[in-house]
Amino acid sequence: MQETGVRNGAFGADKFGLKNLTQVHWNLGAPQLYQHSLSAGEAVLSADGALCADTGEFTGRSPKDKFTVRDATTDKKMWWAGNQSITSEQFETLYQDFLKHAEGKRLFAQDLYGGADPAYRIKTRVFTELAWHSLFIRTLLIRPEAIELSTFVPELTIIDMPSFRADPKRHGVRSENVVAIDFARKIVLIGGSYYAGEMKKSVFTTLNYYLPERGVMPMHCSANVGAKGDTAIFFGLSGTGKTTLSADPNRTLIGDDEHGWGPNGVFNFEGGCYAKCIKLSKEAEPEIYAASTRFGAVLENCVLDENTRVVDFDDGSKTENTRSAYPLDFIPNASRTGRAPQPKNVVMLAADAFGVLPPIAKLSPAQAMYHFLSGYTAKVAGTERGLGNEPQPEFSTCFGSPFLPLDPSVYGNMLRDLIAQHNVDCWLVNTGWTGGKYGTGSRMPIKVTRALLTAALDGSLRNVEFRTDKYFGFAVPTALPGVPAEILNPVDTWKDKDEFDKTARALVGMFQKNFAKFEAQVDAEVRAAAPEVKLAAE
Repeated sequence: MQETGVRNGAFGADKFGLKNLTQVHWNLGAPQLYQHSLSAGEAVLSADGALCADTGEFTGRSPKDKFTVRDATTDKKMWWAGNQSITSEQFETLYQDFLKHAEGKRLFAQDLYGGADPAYRIKTRVFTELAWHSLFIRTLLIRPEAIELSTFVPELTIIDMPSFRADPKRHGVRSENVVAIDFARKIVLIGGSYYAGEMKKSVFTTLNYYLPERGVMPMHCSANVGAKGDTAIFFGLSGTGKTTLSADPNRTLIGDDEHGWGPNGVFNFEGGCYAKCIKLSKEAEPEIYAASTRFGAVLENCVLDENTRVVDFDDGSKTENTRSAYPLDFIPNASRTGRAPQPKNVVMLAADAFGVLPPIAKLSPAQAMYHFLSGYTAKVAGTERGLGNEPQPEFSTCFGSPFLPLDPSVYGNMLRDLIAQHNVDCWLVNTGWTGGKYGTGSRMPIKVTRALLTAALDGSLRNVEFRTDKYFGFAVPTALPGVPAEILNPVDTWKDKDEFDKTARALVGMFQKNFAKFEAQVDAEVRAAAPEVKLAAE
């Protein structure tokens, strides 16, 4: 077997059980991985130097194909209402079949960290079948110093082989596509999908499992910090603006997707960003645009001009879930440590397809826990397999239901305690629609969202007049310089006021119905933070 690159010779691929490989390329950098990827026909080069790959049938995650081993420990510890199980025996069969499938292949390996805080990070080794997948995960996780690679021993091992096809009967899974996790052995197997995001979310899921018992709350969020050390956390699902809003030129970016919050403050799980880039423009998002149009960026499912190879970010013909992966240091004001002090503000982002929620609202601690456990947004076609052409309202608890191994109350209680301990201000921000539902109204102007967020984070929004929202009970500012007054009160943006009322009441009912499953696990104060029951019942 031919091996290249810096590695721990005493802890090679054989320790995972891999054998009869033709080559293993260890910890290669972007230039080498570009070369391997292009020569193998895995990807093409854009006019700007980005590596552009198509993910084929799967242009997003496939949550229904994700399975966790149910053993003596996970049987009692896991949140099985939100996770699917396979037996240890089924996983072992799948594992052995993965090893057999790898024989005769060339693999790429990366030794990386999940977590910027040395006290809580997990050493992760990722084997990939594709060179561009190796570049992707090298970009998204944290790279050790070169001197550390010669002694690197992984705690978590991931093997990603898109050409592997699972057998539902043999392996106890749903289809040929599979993501299987064994927490006891710290192994993740990914097969059947070329979508690279499955790898990074597997690391996130693993940290979600292990960190709470160590006093760290794992979060599906972005984070940035101001000049005075005022850290802000942005919760939200795909497409709600986590990446866009955290990339603020006046604040230092900690990270755009996954963080931990614990005794030492906030720390990034990753070393890169994974931005949605549909309709990405230099004018609206200059930092992300610049990071996505240069050597070292990895673009997924973006359309290139056939002759010039210029990327058309407006073209969603392959999927609305076009993606750009790039190192954090491609953002000029990104943190070099991935760490920040205790937060001053928590922002919950929702892309409200109903056009009912205001652009910003101040939440009480009880309301914050209510909306955190609710995790409301609207999924957009293409972000996950199986969605139609229309966005669908979605409640994803803790703004990350697919990645929660533990009961949501574990994370909700941690958030409540941390908010109280550090006296954090909480906000709900609608980055979705105004002036009507999706299809009638328009997307909330990003300039309005940025102006309101800036006022919230610098403290000036605390000093304006607020009204109590008729439907949701939270506090909404009535005016802010530079923001049209009517946009702050959603009903004023609708032509048909009766239709707004009908839609708002329907949305209240959806919140109530969804939250019923949490009512027994929260206290009376959180239950009282729910939208008014009578409104939906009238």
